[in-house]
Amino acid sequence: MSHFNAWIGREQASRDRLTPERAFQWCATFDLPRPSDGAMPQGIHFALCTPDTPTASLGEDGHPIRDESPGSFLPPFPQFGSGSRRMWASSAIQFIAPIALGAAIKRASRVVAISEKEGGSGKLAFVDVEHETRANGTLSVRETQTLVYRNAAAPDAPLSPPEPGEGVFEHGEWDAVRTLTPDSRLLFRYSALTFNTHRIHYDAAYARDVERYRGPVVHGPLTASLLLRLAASELGENRLRDFGFRGVSPAIAGEALHLAMRSADDGYDLGAFASDGRQIMEAKAAL
Repeated sequence: MSHFNAWIGREQASRDRLTPERAFQWCATFDLPRPSDGAMPQGIHFALCTPDTPTASLGEDGHPIRDESPGSFLPPFPQFGSGSRRMWASSAIQFIAPIALGAAIKRASRVVAISEKEGGSGKLAFVDVEHETRANGTLSVRETQTLVYRNAAAPDAPLSPPEPGEGVFEHGEWDAVRTLTPDSRLLFRYSALTFNTHRIHYDAAYARDVERYRGPVVHGPLTASLLLRLAASELGENRLRDFGFRGVSPAIAGEALHLAMRSADDGYDLGAFASDGRQIMEAKAAL
């Protein structure tokens, strides 16, 4: 990956403001009351300092086009061709201070690592990006996000994930479980809140015929946000200090999603599961 060493250390800065309108739209999306004390729930940072790439500079998949220019924050990975696929693989998050309504937001982002590995579907490239989000000058959230890039699936590749099998999700292994069905309305609202134009989340034909998913895919950070809501319902708002999640398998819109949480020696284990027990996301949290 020596060719991409030039990208390690690249920085990007963005500014935003948590307006009441956006805060209340976030609450409405997750069926939450408006905060009485002005402190927003954990996860609101996903909807701040969102990409502002002009439409003309988006690729077919809806992500910003990447190239060899100094202005390209992320590397192009030409070894995957023009049809490379991007996924949000995982995040490690530290919640340092709540973000309040009206706060002026500054985010500093930096590429900290690039690596290449061989996976079951071929070569994979990983990019670690560190984000520091400040609200009214106070460091509020520190996050290291891992993005993964890979070759496009073959046109005749089996659809992913497979149809639900005969297995079942075992509720009894968990202390708390919430079951819901993320539908197209929830995915649309979350895409709008995060200004996410990745077509796998709203274009069913593209998701199926081009990227070979069985249907529109639930956003990884949306699933993570739903797990944060489960933790808040059990522990109270803004109680977590550390939260890390890793995507295991795609969740498909319109299918039941089981959110689960249990105590562990080092904090809490959380997970998201399909109806047949297939794991979609694993997560860890600590107070």
